[in-house]
Amino acid sequence: MMIGDTRSWWIIVGTLVGAFVLTLLPLPVWAAPYHPHWVLLVLLYWAMALPHRVGVGIAWLAGLFLDVIEESLLGQNALGVSLAVYIVTKLHQRLRVFPRWQQAFLILGVTFLHQTIGLCVRMSVGQRPIGSGYWLPVLTTAALWPWIFVVLRDLRRRFLVH
Repeated sequence: MMIGDTRSWWIIVGTLVGAFVLTLLPLPVWAAPYHPHWVLLVLLYWAMALPHRVGVGIAWLAGLFLDVIEESLLGQNALGVSLAVYIVTKLHQRLRVFPRWQQAFLILGVTFLHQTIGLCVRMSVGQRPIGSGYWLPVLTTAALWPWIFVVLRDLRRRFLVH
């Protein structure tokens, strides 16, 4: 392994740690229903930019860790995140040439799929369905995509992550 490869891994891991920190940050009561899926956004970016480095296995592990810190059913986020990353990994060559707003629509779709999987898992274990506020993070996650893309792309270019 070359030194550049080690630095590359630290950049990827650092952005994921930052996403976990943002996930744990409390929001004001009025903004709590809009809390975006930071970890999903970061994983989707890296799966699109570097599918040979960040794939379904990394997404599964990050999803399990997300399950632990959110105190959700073990595997709920892992399944949703890994399926979303799988879709983006399979489409990464096409997605790279799309404008950001079209990429945001795909992010909207895979985030909706992630939320739907979470809802199905919750309902299958007997938890009550959640109100309409459950779907708001889908919109905020997709709306943040263009900015997250630009920030992570610039970080990737500055530190020569490939």
